[in-house]
Amino acid sequence: MPSVSDTYIENRQRVQPTHTNNYASAHGGNVVKWMDEIGAMSAMRAAGETCVTAKIDGLDFKRPVPQGDTCVIESYVYAVGRTSLRTRIRAYRESPRTGERELTTESYFVFVAVDADGNPTPVPELEITGERCRELRDEALAAEPDEDR
Repeated sequence: MPSVSDTYIENRQRVQPTHTNNYASAHGGNVVKWMDEIGAMSAMRAAGETCVTAKIDGLDFKRPVPQGDTCVIESYVYAVGRTSLRTRIRAYRESPRTGERELTTESYFVFVAVDADGNPTPVPELEITGERCRELRDEALAAEPDEDR
């Protein structure tokens, strides 16, 4: 049985000119793509199966990620249903020189585990072991959009 901590993934993407909009910051579509990819990886760690995006909830762009900075994506599964996995995903801008980090985007994605034929398939329960797992889960539950509660 996977734990919340087992699903935690953090990845970095350097924002290049081909990733930017007219304002020299990461195009929102690129940020969402990076979030979706990392979120799916967290979901697959929890499910042990291929996972597909079912819902994106509460996508909030708080500030831009400038060209030349690093976009850090943080993702973890904090709750599961029969075939679904609720995932908290946050993006940060990070200075490659100093490591200074600032939250830029956050959202909740729901993924569904699918079998080889593309049909929904059951996922294992999620273990909440240790303080780190409880903190991640409780933080996600406290901040998730009302309609998911």
